[in-house]
Amino acid sequence: MTNRYEGTNTDMSVVIAVTNQKGGVGKTTTAVNVAYFLAKEGKRTLIVDFDPQGNATSGLGIDKQQVAATSSEVVLGEVSLADAIVRTEHKKLSLVASTPHLANTEVDLAKVEGKFTRLQKAVNSVAEDYDYIIIDSPPSLSLLTVNGLIAANYILLPVQAEFYALEGLGQLLETMKLIRKGLNPGLELLGVVATMMDSRTTLSNQVHAEIKKHFPDAIFNATIPRNIRLAEAPSHGLPIGAYDRFSKGAKAYKMLTKEIIERVK
Repeated sequence: MTNRYEGTNTDMSVVIAVTNQKGGVGKTTTAVNVAYFLAKEGKRTLIVDFDPQGNATSGLGIDKQQVAATSSEVVLGEVSLADAIVRTEHKKLSLVASTPHLANTEVDLAKVEGKFTRLQKAVNSVAEDYDYIIIDSPPSLSLLTVNGLIAANYILLPVQAEFYALEGLGQLLETMKLIRKGLNPGLELLGVVATMMDSRTTLSNQVHAEIKKHFPDAIFNATIPRNIRLAEAPSHGLPIGAYDRFSKGAKAYKMLTKEIIERVK
């Protein structure tokens, strides 16, 4: 693992931005469930909900109206990241919540000094307290997304196994290159995970083969299936491993998490 933090030891947390500018690809589902299984593996894990939709917050059973501070106040410098952290009901898993107000925050963020590195500074302030910090980025190439990429060591890229899946990825990878040239030279693509796979259909298998062709060294062996239990879990405010640990979705995310741990060693 590249140690981005100057003058610090290598015990700092691994920061992963789960990113795809297309919505509906299983981005938040991946962020929440990877974070959950990292915690189950005994890793001190923090998930930063940086998506104005706040689905990672509700998907972990946290009431958005009850939190004292959110990622909005953190990036505007109104509260420290440490003061915005809430514990979830899952051992070793904590959260910084988000609300729709984060969308308005972007306008204010554009006017402040150091607008690209606000999240990085906040994350660095708690880096010794966690083994993994997972950032659930917004489904766009916005100032918020760029903040997430600058704060991260790695990008985890969920790609839906459906037609047009790879469309627009070029733009994201170009943004990643620019960030590596500038404010975060240590940023790496951790890997690409195929989501919403239905191995019974020719299309899913064709798209998976296409993803493999584009990212031969980056694709994970684990694929995330289309799974009813996986789709139901967020409405109960639970990760899939807590909702139905024997489901195909839970087994897939558990396998993906083990691969992630191996890759960042």
